Amino acid sequence: MAALSPQAMILRVVEPDRARKLKLSSRPASVDALIAVIKEQLEIDLDFSLKYEDPDFDGKLTSLSDIDELPQKAVVHVSFEQDSSSVASTETMSSVSSSERGRRWPSHIFPIPTFSFDVELRLREGNAEFEKNNKQLQLTRDIKHDILEKLASVMYGYKAYPSDKEIAMVAEALVVKHPCLKEAGSQTGWNGWKNSLKFKMGNYRSKMRRAGCPEITVNAGKRSAMNPDNESSHSNIKRPKRAEVNFLPNFPQGENPSTLEQLRQKIVDEMKKAEKNLPLIKNMMQTTFALRRQTIVKTCPPVKELMELWPALKMESEVYAEFQRITNENLPNTFYSELDRHLPRLMTLFRQKASRTGKTSDTLTEILRIHDDQEFHDIHTKRVTVLHALPVYLREDVSGFLRTCMDTSDEPELLDVAVALLTVIKDNDTSPVHFQPVKISVVIESEIVGSLSRFADAFLVMFGLIYALHLNYPRGLTNTFEFIQKILLGLDEGKLSPKLQSLKNDLMCM
Repeated sequence: MAALSPQAMILRVVEPDRARKLKLSSRPASVDALIAVIKEQLEIDLDFSLKYEDPDFDGKLTSLSDIDELPQKAVVHVSFEQDSSSVASTETMSSVSSSERGRRWPSHIFPIPTFSFDVELRLREGNAEFEKNNKQLQLTRDIKHDILEKLASVMYGYKAYPSDKEIAMVAEALVVKHPCLKEAGSQTGWNGWKNSLKFKMGNYRSKMRRAGCPEITVNAGKRSAMNPDNESSHSNIKRPKRAEVNFLPNFPQGENPSTLEQLRQKIVDEMKKAEKNLPLIKNMMQTTFALRRQTIVKTCPPVKELMELWPALKMESEVYAEFQRITNENLPNTFYSELDRHLPRLMTLFRQKASRTGKTSDTLTEILRIHDDQEFHDIHTKRVTVLHALPVYLREDVSGFLRTCMDTSDEPELLDVAVALLTVIKDNDTSPVHFQPVKISVVIESEIVGSLSRFADAFLVMFGLIYALHLNYPRGLTNTFEFIQKILLGLDEGKLSPKLQSLKNDLMCM
């Protein structure tokens, strides 16, 4: 290929569903100018921001804020933007026909939607009167019903079962945007709205159950006056517990169990081929996501059976894709970005703990000694060390989770193993950490479901499979896995145990 002129650029523009090449005769004057060029050349109508694969950080994605930071030959990723008004006005998120949710619950301020024209007019007048005379708006029953119904619809678009804290967030955001709705007799000004929203969400779920939404109907048929012998209404409730955005989605429009089952069989057939059509597998796995979740959540079959039904979940890329379908989070990008950001501070905390006395300190000392004795140190050795030291620091037992065997062993002992990482080594080294293993195998329900060359990658695949297969965290390692979920990945980060809250505080004290 001919060399590029000094002014020219060649870009690989990565969108959520495709990647395209773009050649520019000269470097745009600014990031906004580059966005305008991409919109025009690639015919993209939506607003977006750009990230680029930064060569200074091994290709990690970095927000593009200065056009001069972009290499002459670069890969840029398009991140589509959508403001709260557009979310509210289109109501696409709460559509019953939509098979998946597109966003997680807002982390800071809940976007209050635009209400119907007459309600917005009354609120505008009420806000003006409140600003002038500090007088609350006298609501009619119809207006309050419309406000609550709209808010419930938008909330359901994020979650079918919002927590008490999340409902309070909506109530607070409502009176902040429309101060004329503030309650004079309430300490917060929105407690009454919170209670009303809680009841309205219950009514809205009943409506969704009658419409046949799976994530609601799965909990139907509990004990009632008409069915006194059924199980208690509060027992065995199937709902998201680890910030799963798409816990039990609807079938895609136009699909049914029969058509999706045919696609599932095509996936099985494609996985048997020597040369697999990976894009086709990915598309079929996306389409059959709702069928897979119904099987996993409702019937909870053994992992061996699930892997036979869905063999594509043995592929690392599909584990990550499934995690993103469930949580709307890019697992490897977020995990490694946040882990690497905290590595220096974590190593410091571990060394401080190792300098003390006690069993935990002794174990950390041994792990760090093995790390320090390595001839070559890079990001991978640090990741291995931190992931081994983390549960020790949190005083959790890893003896059943981290297992070792020699590559000469015919068959490792995996009886009654729920979840484990099996490190295969060449010699009988009894040290707790191995930086150059033969392989790391992911073990779930006594079955090896995959093997990788690096410990951190195997750990991450295993974490993704726990979400994909709807499994519990390994017994005795709850804090370690919740550290990954809540602190590194930011999934449901508001609820931390005292140990994790203390560790998070220490991490923030840079």
